[in-house]
Amino acid sequence: MFEQDLNTYWKTVVSTIQDGIMIVDKEGTVVSINQAVEELTGYSSDDLVGNPCSVLDCDLCLNSRGQNNSHWCRLFEIGSLKRRRCTLIGKDGGVLEILKNATLLRNTKGEVIGAVETFTDITEITQKDHQIEAFRRQLRAEDGFHGIIGISAPMKQVFDLIENVAQSDAPVIVLGESGTGKELVAEAIHNIGPRKNRPFVKVN
Repeated sequence: MFEQDLNTYWKTVVSTIQDGIMIVDKEGTVVSINQAVEELTGYSSDDLVGNPCSVLDCDLCLNSRGQNNSHWCRLFEIGSLKRRRCTLIGKDGGVLEILKNATLLRNTKGEVIGAVETFTDITEITQKDHQIEAFRRQLRAEDGFHGIIGISAPMKQVFDLIENVAQSDAPVIVLGESGTGKELVAEAIHNIGPRKNRPFVKVN
């Protein structure tokens, strides 16, 4: 009795789930989607069901198709995908950042009859990751060595060398190709040295 009730209300259960759920057959034709897929992509059930899943332009699927696999989708070779980041294209043309899980569906004989995929929208999380990285770059720039940015071991050696020569009265020649930061090094030497309160004169 419980199994019959579960089958009766299964569509309601699936529609309640906030992650997108899509079922495709062996040829990649969309068989069913839940309400979350509609809200996420902007496509209605009528837009997707009966059409190839490629309409969503998943970059992960496109990469698989370009690898000369015997199957139209690499999922049918490897059996499952877990927590893979990818992008989808919504109906309005916008790019959606997605965390995808997918696995094959088999009948009672063990034969593959299709696949089920779940989509978790991580667009907002990705945008925040980009913001955090931008803030980190800004902090690194502000915390740089007298305007020179770098945290690698060779750059730290350069910073040490600048501090050492800045205390000397000997002339310093800074060599390097155009755009490598020779002027920044010269200015850092000036700002650290005993003449820091005097003008720094740039001569081109």
